[in-house]
Amino acid sequence: MVNYLTQEQVDFYHENGYLVINNFWDDETVAKVRNQALELVNSTDLKSVTSVFSTKENMRTADDYFLNSGREIRYFWEEKANKEHQLSPTEAINKIGHGLHDLDPIFESVSYEGRVGSICSELGLSKPLLAQSMYIFKQARIGGYVCPHQDGAFLYTEPQSCVGFWWPLDDCSQRNGCLFAVPRSHLLGVHRRFRRRDLPNEGTEFVPLESPDWSSELTSAIPLETPKGSLVLIHSALIHYSNENLSETARHAYSIHVVDGRPGVHYPADNWLQRPPEHPFREISNRFG
Repeated sequence: MVNYLTQEQVDFYHENGYLVINNFWDDETVAKVRNQALELVNSTDLKSVTSVFSTKENMRTADDYFLNSGREIRYFWEEKANKEHQLSPTEAINKIGHGLHDLDPIFESVSYEGRVGSICSELGLSKPLLAQSMYIFKQARIGGYVCPHQDGAFLYTEPQSCVGFWWPLDDCSQRNGCLFAVPRSHLLGVHRRFRRRDLPNEGTEFVPLESPDWSSELTSAIPLETPKGSLVLIHSALIHYSNENLSETARHAYSIHVVDGRPGVHYPADNWLQRPPEHPFREISNRFG
């Protein structure tokens, strides 16, 4: 099998917890993905959608609309959209999630591409299963702060196996809310998870409840000012975040998260993200060329 990554890139990922690959998508692919997201918003009746997405723990909601989005195309508003601005839906949506990769042919084609599967295999996943997808709008002026977090707390497996793929569809700068990463923070491991509460309780919770103190680690955070079409690979335990978008233009991105489905890796039944039994996670082929 031909590898996509060089050994130096694999080593950098394992040593630092992330990897940036420039020019992964050409301009045509970037435009195709971006236009499809806008078409989905413009062609959908969003009058009944009330869910607002926030990463702030005291404002995080987990209603049925969110919890049942694993194999749906669902829409979530920006926190500030209706409070401060009169905006069109394409200017007010925070994100689309979480089953784009299985329900939309354009998102499916880029998500299950052979290079993605090859990268998963090269990073150590034996059976890469695509768990979720998100189109993130990071709107102009109101695109919200995404607090420091680890993807493995949300797509939790035992042992940890989640790999994040993040494609910017606009050039990213500190002005428009680029990613920040804390190199080598993945060596801390994941010691907290976001889960569904035990019945008869409803909703979700963090276990343990207390937020980790990453104040010292965050002093080492670096901006990932990536050009559009790049790919950022994110280890399950990497501490990363993004600031508000203070610019006059949106900073779109598409993201997927992959977990290992090999024997011995457990995906808990109380993870927040669940799929109907008849629609399990699909494996990504590692063939490309």
